[in-house]
This record gives sequence, structure tokens and C-alpha cells, in this order.
Amino acid sequence: MSREPLLPVYLLTGTDGSKVRRALSRLRTRIGNETLELLHASDTSGAAAVEACNAMGLFGSEADRLVVVEGVERWKAEDAQAIAEYLVDPAPGSILALVTEEPPKASTLADTLKKGGKVLTFDIPKPRDLPGWVRAQLEGLHLQLDGEAVRALIEIVGDDSTALTTELEKISAWARTEPVSRREVEHLAVSAHEPPGWALGDAWGSRNLQATLEACEAALEHNDPFVVAMKLTGQVELVRAVQVLAEEGLATKEIAKKVRKHEFRVRKALDHSRNYARAELDDAIVRLAELDEALKGASRLAGELELIRGVVDVTRTSELAHH
Repeated sequence: MSREPLLPVYLLTGTDGSKVRRALSRLRTRIGNETLELLHASDTSGAAAVEACNAMGLFGSEADRLVVVEGVERWKAEDAQAIAEYLVDPAPGSILALVTEEPPKASTLADTLKKGGKVLTFDIPKPRDLPGWVRAQLEGLHLQLDGEAVRALIEIVGDDSTALTTELEKISAWARTEPVSRREVEHLAVSAHEPPGWALGDAWGSRNLQATLEACEAALEHNDPFVVAMKLTGQVELVRAVQVLAEEGLATKEIAKKVRKHEFRVRKALDHSRNYARAELDDAIVRLAELDEALKGASRLAGELELIRGVVDVTRTSELAHH
């Protein structure tokens, strides 16, 4: 868009919301914000959008002027007709950007722009095409990830293109021009659908008591103590399971199949298992069972207090536990 002559009307659409927003941002950057009008289709008809373009054309400036209308997927046939009529004789210097907030159900507006305008469609790739999509983003960021690192990124983040873009930019800022391996992606990337309590399990695994308590407090803002405890228990049980299997001589890939978790989860759990002895993990499982009973009514203490006491008990070092 930055190298070719600007057309009077653009339709920015598709399932890839992050790319739609970026295309609009590039258009705004090229034209500038000095003569910009932002409208929304909920209270702006096609005819009103045309009026805005014509009114801006009256300024007589040699600079391009931009009218943006968001949410045009809700427009009707008469709105598309108004745009079609405008394209016959568009206002000189006025650029109309029509932006969808979700893919339109009908192609009426897109068909209208075939003569005189341009439709820019940005769709999220299908799951089988995600590796290729990620590699295309890598080129723009000058980021080097091998095939295993790309697979790890998709496993962790999922198919949310906005989240994938965010994580790629974060990794790029960290790596600069250095190659990035799968292991580094596993440590840096964050799941787009990361469940509440994941941060707590991660902090517990690193055996950082202060970070664990902070993560516990953050988790309590979104969940009750029972749910937080349940998620922590799941992480402790996973760490204990992978520790046992690793001691039996199983490789990471074999352990992942046994526990039915992605390899990146298993690798992280194995890292955590190095911070705890087998006896400590056994004790932690027992303590969390006691916490479960307490949260179900066996204790008169507040659930938040019982949870914090349990978190401290399963995180602190053996030396502290004996004092």
C-alpha cells in the first residue's frame, strides 16, 4: 500500500484482526492524522460516509485526507450502493477506508469495490498452514527460528494470530539478530489461552516463595481458593509424575505420551522437578490433599488463608520447613 498510488476507497477485512489493524495503521501513517475523520457504521450510513469524503474534499488541500468507517459489516445494500455511486466520481484527495470488525456475511460491499476501489483481505491461516504463516512473519521481523522452534511456538500460543504476532515481536526484541531455539521459545512464549493459575504453578516450580505468593494473590482476583488450589495441585502432580518417569530413564517425548501433555509442558515440568526432591513432592501431594479437605469445609479458617498457608508449605525449602 505504501508504494502504489492511493485509491479512493479501501475495504480492510478478514479473520486476521491484527493484520487488518496493521493495514489501517500503515494507511494512517502514510496519509497522516492531521486530516483524519473516524466514524463507526453503527451511526454512520454509506451516504453519510460519502458526505464526509466530499466535505473533506472541500478543504482544497493538496494533501490526502482520510475518512475511516469501522464496523461496515453491518451495512445494508443501500449503503453499498452509496459507495458504488461515490466511486463514479470520488472527491479528489479523499481516501475512504472501510474496516470490518468481523468478516462480513455478504460480499455486496466487496463486489462494489471491484471497480475503482480495492479489497484487502487478511485471513487467519488454517492450522495446517500455520508454520508457513509464522515463517512469513519471521522474515518481516528478521527473526531466526528453526522448524522445532516454530512448532513449539504454535503448540504454546495456539492459532490466535494476534497472540502469535505479539509473542513473535516479544521474542524478536529479546533475541535481536541471534537464532532462537525451541528451548528458548518454551521459556519465553506465553499461551494465548493460558488458564488462570498457570503463573502460580510456574512460580511454585521455580521455588521462588515471594513470586509464588504474588502469583497466588493474582490468581485469587479471578478465582476462588478451591479452583486455584486445584490448578496448583495439577501442576505439582505433573512435576512429580515426570520426575518419576525421568528417573526410570524415559526420554522427554516418551514422557509426554505417558502423561498426555505437550512436550513443552513436560520440559518445563522437568525443569521444575530439579528444584524438588522426591520426598518433598510426596509431602506436597499430601499437604495439598489436606488443603483440599480444608477448603471443602474441614477448616474454620477463611479459604484464602488456608490456600496461602498451603502454598507456603509446598514451596518453602526443607530448611525453612523445619523451623
